[in-house]
Amino acid sequence: MNLTTLFDLSLIGRHDRPALEYSTPDGTLATLRFGDIEHRANRMAHELRARGLERGDRLCVHLANRVEFIDVFLACARLGAIFVPMNVLYRERELRHIVGDADPTAVVTSASTHVDYPAEARTWEIDDLSADARLQPHTRIAEPLSGDDPAMIVYTSGTTGAAKGAVLSHGNLAANAVNLVACWRISEADRYLAMLPLFHVHGLGNGVHSWLVSGCLMRLCERFDQNTAAAIFADFKPTLFFGVPTIYVRLLDADMVNDMRARDIGKHARLFVCGSAPLPAHVLQAFERRYGHRILERYGMSEALMILSNPYEGERRAGTVGFPLPGVSVRLVSSGGDGGEDGHDCAADEVGEVRVRSPALFSGYWRREDATREAFVDGWFRTGDLGARSADGYYTLRGRRGDLIISGGFNIYPREIEELLLEDPRVREAAVVGAPDDVRGEVPIAYIVADASLDVRELTDRCRSQLASFKAPRAFVRVDALPRTALGKVQKHLLPPWIP
Repeated sequence: MNLTTLFDLSLIGRHDRPALEYSTPDGTLATLRFGDIEHRANRMAHELRARGLERGDRLCVHLANRVEFIDVFLACARLGAIFVPMNVLYRERELRHIVGDADPTAVVTSASTHVDYPAEARTWEIDDLSADARLQPHTRIAEPLSGDDPAMIVYTSGTTGAAKGAVLSHGNLAANAVNLVACWRISEADRYLAMLPLFHVHGLGNGVHSWLVSGCLMRLCERFDQNTAAAIFADFKPTLFFGVPTIYVRLLDADMVNDMRARDIGKHARLFVCGSAPLPAHVLQAFERRYGHRILERYGMSEALMILSNPYEGERRAGTVGFPLPGVSVRLVSSGGDGGEDGHDCAADEVGEVRVRSPALFSGYWRREDATREAFVDGWFRTGDLGARSADGYYTLRGRRGDLIISGGFNIYPREIEELLLEDPRVREAAVVGAPDDVRGEVPIAYIVADASLDVRELTDRCRSQLASFKAPRAFVRVDALPRTALGKVQKHLLPPWIP
């Protein structure tokens, strides 16, 4: 089944139901029915085809959240063109890499985006594109597509270097959406508040796709703005919200959301979901106290979409990402040879690399056969993430394989130290990396964003009293902020070097 056919559950089956609320350029709130979205997508598909976009062509899209983003995405799905979303925070160097790699027919841009695109790239300004599309017929273009046809190329966040393009099929995206709608009980009765960026699979592949399958009402915001978020929550009264840890931390700020408003938001809500970066346990607990809801933490990635999720019914265990979703197989493999062939399947509580097989798993990296071969072992995708499984089946992430610190022959998992540091309320952010050491090979170094009143000797004492001695950071480095991707993942390779 392709995405167009799947989304017909709402675009045709619920054509008269309110579907989408969004702010117009003059600040008024507009509402579209599902039938309106169907017609907009069809008109956009006709316009894109008139401009030369064909099946298999790539179309890069460099837009902030706006209804036209959805028009272009749905039009590409109808045409069999490959949609390539680009992070709106990217600038010339990053855009040059993606545009050069994807080799698109054009780049869809906004007049408000002041960046220089590669000279050879053809650009289509979104307001002009939409104006021309309104003159096209709203009849559907019926391109015969299967679930195996590519629908999207998502460029990885580049936390370790240049981004690679993960090719996701119609079937991959459909399987993921169906899983989430079923497992998180998303229905047409829900009210979904969309504040995550649509250029990311969390906002598009989870949020928009679940909306289109379930037929719920979505309020689309340009972004999460801590100055306006509380008022939007109060006005829309969402039952469903997807966020990242930085958003939930801001929602705990009493100056942003007072206790009375937090209780009111919680009264109307049904489910809060968190992913894209680890959620500290103390944030989960503080959110539950203020809002009356225990956040459902899950785990996924661009290449495999959603992999693990805490249960909707049952214990949402702090610090864990739950169980494999339906149809998803997960192994934890201990470190062996460079290809992992000498590793063994881990026992309970033993740390190993997370490996995945899934109907939502990508087919490979765009024009990177070498990287694709390296990413798979006997049909299992090597995520590069480390995890452990409890005796009763809950998975806990332990960081990235490349983040593992080996000090004097002992394995050190940075997340364990980071979580301990974050238990101190004066520490707002923490990242632990390995630094070369002549005696031990590597030693842990902690980078912290903390209150000026904090004496790092207190952190040293805390670590030495609660962790093995070799895990205590050799040094603490204060920084103003940790470098992060748009979805909150720490880019440890961009941290300033530690000088002994």
